[in-house]
Amino acid sequence: MTQKRDFEGLLTGRVIRPEMRGQDIDDDEAASMTDKPLAIVTGVGPGTGSAIVRRFAGGGFRVIALARSPDRIRALEQALPDTHAMICDVANESEVTDAVASIRKSHGAPDVLIHNAVGGGWGTFLEIDPKMLERNFRVNVMGLMYLARDVAPDMIKKGSGAILVTGNTSAIRGKANFAGFAPTKAAQRILSESMARDLGPRGIHVAYVLIDAVIDVPRMRERLPDAPDEFFIKPSAIADELWHLYHQDRSAWSFLTELRPFAEKW
Repeated sequence: MTQKRDFEGLLTGRVIRPEMRGQDIDDDEAASMTDKPLAIVTGVGPGTGSAIVRRFAGGGFRVIALARSPDRIRALEQALPDTHAMICDVANESEVTDAVASIRKSHGAPDVLIHNAVGGGWGTFLEIDPKMLERNFRVNVMGLMYLARDVAPDMIKKGSGAILVTGNTSAIRGKANFAGFAPTKAAQRILSESMARDLGPRGIHVAYVLIDAVIDVPRMRERLPDAPDEFFIKPSAIADELWHLYHQDRSAWSFLTELRPFAEKW
C-alpha cells in the first residue's frame, strides 16, 4: 500500500512532529490564512502552469501549485512568496480529496481553481493504444470533476469564486492524428459548460480558455527551430488572460475564450 503523503507539512512549510499531527493551527496562523485570496493551480510545469503561478502570486494571491513531479513546483515555492508546492496526481480521486482537504485545513477554502493539468498524445484511432484515450480522459475530465466537486461547495457557501480551465482547439474539432486526445478535451469543455450553467447563478464563474496556438516552451522551440517568434503564444499572455477572467465584472462573464497569436491562420 502506498504511504499517504504528508500533505500538511508540504503545504505549511512547518516541521510536523509526530505529537503535532492532528492539532489545529493557532489563532495567529488562522488569521494569516485569510489575509490573501487563495488559488489552486494544477499541471504546473515549465510553461503555462508556472506562468499562471507567477501571475497570481505576483497579484497578491497565496498559490498552491500542484504537479506530479516535485522539481518545478519546489523551485517556484522557493522563488515566490506565499507559494506552496504539493505533489498530486489529479487523475487519482483519493489524492485529490486528500490534497484539497489538507489545503482547506492549512490555508482555508480556495477562491479560484485553475485546472491546467493535461494528458495528451498523438495518433489515429487505429494507431493508438486505447489505454491512451482512457488515461487522458482521467487527467483532463475526471481530474476536473474530482477537483471541482471538492472546491465548489465552499464557493457555493460564499456565493463567489472561479473555476478556470485551459484547453485548446481539440475541444471543438477532432483531427485524425488526435484520436487519443481530442475526445477528452471536447468532454472537458462540455463538462465545464455544464458546471458553468449550474454554478453561474450561484455566483461562481466557470470559464474555458481555448488556446489555438503552439505554446512558447523550450521543447516546442526545439521541435520548430525555424518558426518565428510571432508563431508562438507566450505562457505569460495566457496567464494574463486567466487573471483577466478571474476579475471580470459579474455583469459580463465570459465562458468560452479563444486565444491565438495575431498571425495565426484559422
